[in-house]
Amino acid sequence: MNKALLTGGVAALATMTGCSSGSSDSSGTAGSASYGGPPSGMPSGGPGGGAPGGGGGMGPGASEVKYADFTGVTTDGKVVDDLYSVHSTGVSTDALVKAAQAFLDGLSSAQRKSCVFDVDDDEWLKWSNVDGYERQGVRMGDITDKQRDLGYALLGTALSADGLTQTRNIMKLNAFLGDYSGGGRDTLTEGAYFFTFMGTPSTSKPWGFQYEGHHVAINYFVLGDQVVMTPTFMGSEPTSATYKGEKITTFKKETTAGLAALRALTDAQRKKVISSETKAGDNLKAGAGQDNLKLAYQGLAAAEFGDTARAKLLDLVRVYVGNMADAHAEVRMSEVEEHLDDTYFYWIGETKDSSAFYYRVHSPVVLIEYDAQSPLAYGNKSSSGNGGGGMGGPGGTPTQQHIHTIVRTPNGGDYGVDLLKLHLQNDH
Repeated sequence: MNKALLTGGVAALATMTGCSSGSSDSSGTAGSASYGGPPSGMPSGGPGGGAPGGGGGMGPGASEVKYADFTGVTTDGKVVDDLYSVHSTGVSTDALVKAAQAFLDGLSSAQRKSCVFDVDDDEWLKWSNVDGYERQGVRMGDITDKQRDLGYALLGTALSADGLTQTRNIMKLNAFLGDYSGGGRDTLTEGAYFFTFMGTPSTSKPWGFQYEGHHVAINYFVLGDQVVMTPTFMGSEPTSATYKGEKITTFKKETTAGLAALRALTDAQRKKVISSETKAGDNLKAGAGQDNLKLAYQGLAAAEFGDTARAKLLDLVRVYVGNMADAHAEVRMSEVEEHLDDTYFYWIGETKDSSAFYYRVHSPVVLIEYDAQSPLAYGNKSSSGNGGGGMGGPGGTPTQQHIHTIVRTPNGGDYGVDLLKLHLQNDH
């Protein structure tokens, strides 16, 4: 069954993007309650921002790409050949396989059946960052504490300490937003996150998993000791709040590293990097449903940067790549550095510490987007009669309290598709 945007939550107006609408499922994964915003509000990722059909993140819906039709993000529709290869990285995935198998072994037969798919299933591409979205798999809020601990152990093995903290903080802020919006929303909780598995955990055969919910979508492909952790969407609204007595702040590193990279450029270089375009409420291009996006390079290539600026650009990339387990992140950074000269930096918006801005890092092997968007609910209570928060959307004023980010591997690398093709060609 195709995943579909539901009538609840941020997706209240999903039909505006051409996405199909479904009904709530029995597990309570999509309630009928919305943020309480006016019906004229536009969800994040609607046609006002990003690429057509929900580039900002509304979800695949009717525009969903099938696995067999996947080509990946390209600059012009043509995939650059010979960027990836099946090889040994020297970084063991044994612990990752054990953690994944332990989680699966801890599930009931029915739970396991609900979350395991073929390694090349269309399920890979069926993800969204919005809350009101029908998802497959095992829901964290519907399993036992022991099972949930095994799930977090898997994430802790796959991700770095920073990556796990970021993921957990996004989940907590999702629950905060639920409380802030009046409560009673099954999708705005810490439990509204799902695991699916493609293939069987193995140290030699291809497999992977997906962890997905509101503002989080981690796609994690494994082949031997090679790992691809894209697309990875991380976002939050708000980005800073106190939840259950804990002060939580997200995306500070992404914000400051972006500014540092920009400020390392000369005045002349900044003029080439910063667009004349006014910052919109939603500028994200490569969100959910944009797996075959055509996106031309913009800005200035690092080949024209000085040594300090090149180092700052790599530091910026490392913030995002560093959400992977440390050793695999180093492998990924080596791949990025090989294409540094062809890595473009692009910026929309103002450049103060507190500014809402958009930036993009784009090369043949990595695409990173950071987008400070207009609020949908947080800080928008005046537009709602019930105190739940209004719908801002692409037409609103962007702030740093609503940030979306995406990391992709262009030219067929997302979901490990290119590696899987090479594996099947060589081994079968």
